[in-house]
Amino acid sequence: MKTADIIGLGFMTFAFFLGAGNIIFPPMAGFLAGEQMSWAMLGFLVTGVGLPLATIIAVARAGGGLLTMTELLPKGVGIVIAVAAYLIIGPAFATPRTGLVAYEMGLKPFLGAEAGQMSLTLFIVGYFGLSLVLSLNQGRLLDAIGKVLTPVLVLLLVVLAIAVLVAPQGSVPAATGDYLANPGVKGLLEGYNTMDTFGALMFGMLIIDVLKQKGISDSRLQTRYLVRAGLIAAAGLDFVYVSLFQLGATAGGLLSAPSNGGEIVALYVAKLFGPAGQFILAGIVSLACLTTAVGLTSACADFFHTLWPRLSYKGLVIGMSLLCALIANVGLSALISLSIPVLVAIYPVAVALVVVTFLKEHFTHPRLAFRLVLLVSMLFGALDGLKTAGVDLQLFNFLPLFDLGLAWLLPTLLAMGLCLCWRMAPKLNPLSAE
Repeated sequence: MKTADIIGLGFMTFAFFLGAGNIIFPPMAGFLAGEQMSWAMLGFLVTGVGLPLATIIAVARAGGGLLTMTELLPKGVGIVIAVAAYLIIGPAFATPRTGLVAYEMGLKPFLGAEAGQMSLTLFIVGYFGLSLVLSLNQGRLLDAIGKVLTPVLVLLLVVLAIAVLVAPQGSVPAATGDYLANPGVKGLLEGYNTMDTFGALMFGMLIIDVLKQKGISDSRLQTRYLVRAGLIAAAGLDFVYVSLFQLGATAGGLLSAPSNGGEIVALYVAKLFGPAGQFILAGIVSLACLTTAVGLTSACADFFHTLWPRLSYKGLVIGMSLLCALIANVGLSALISLSIPVLVAIYPVAVALVVVTFLKEHFTHPRLAFRLVLLVSMLFGALDGLKTAGVDLQLFNFLPLFDLGLAWLLPTLLAMGLCLCWRMAPKLNPLSAE
């Protein structure tokens, strides 16, 4: 591939990731972290940028998506994991969130005190109705718009970043909540909310398909180009996150208690550029969210239709659009609150899957390693998720890092270490004849 082709592939990868969650979570985290912003931002970048990049590379090394990466697990388990991932980035959380972010940043700022449940419901019905129509055409009508919207949105974010540095509109707020004691860990957990690690499991296959269409079938070349494209996308995400963290961390005094990052960005832009800037931001973000919704709906419908051909693509699109509209009516803040325990519970499984994919050739018995490591990460991740949901689990306070929401980390690393040690002592391994 030529350098221009690689850069184009990198921008395409960046466009895949740049969505609703990437815009609303960093400013909220920056606002809550305040003076502790640097540590919180560092943790956020690990899970918001590092993990998706590693996941894309893992997909390339595995030579396929989730079903390929989980082929060493018991029959059916891989399908369950894939279905769960597609539901999360589809109708359960990510897709409804696009409509809510479009409402929060595209319409609500102009309604003022008149904004309420009725306005939200009417907007959501129209938004997902339009998404439904476009998704039935596999999103082809939005291809050209998407190619224009992403560069314009990036340009707007660049201008916003410069303005935030040159003319901050507020003061640095004091750190609150978990950002006081453990800002780095709290930022790391907040990075889960972008859901980009799950998205990367889907995007990796899309990028591989693009490379195959260009005649690149060698897996080593695919991995090489994916790494380069991933690094370009990671650089873009780093810039966006750092800028929006700085925006949130200089929004003290503008809002006393913002309910989500969309409110912070909308008000900040209004302060910086006036009504004109607010209109531009509202239009671009709303259309970008719509493009993302169409892409996610189409991808999820394609996946489930391929998995179960009896389910028609058209029927799946209609069902998912209706479900998204129903879920979105809970509101952005409520949806975020509902999604956090789920993400805390299942992200460890995704992280463990990526790591064991990289280590696969170093395990003497990869089938055993995959099953043990993912089982451990799932069990301890479930404890973290239940604790985040408010369930009283004082019985498990003895677990290392349980109080930080990372009870899964050390047991999962221990399971990986044991599986690697089997290679060093094959005579002690009862499965050495396998």
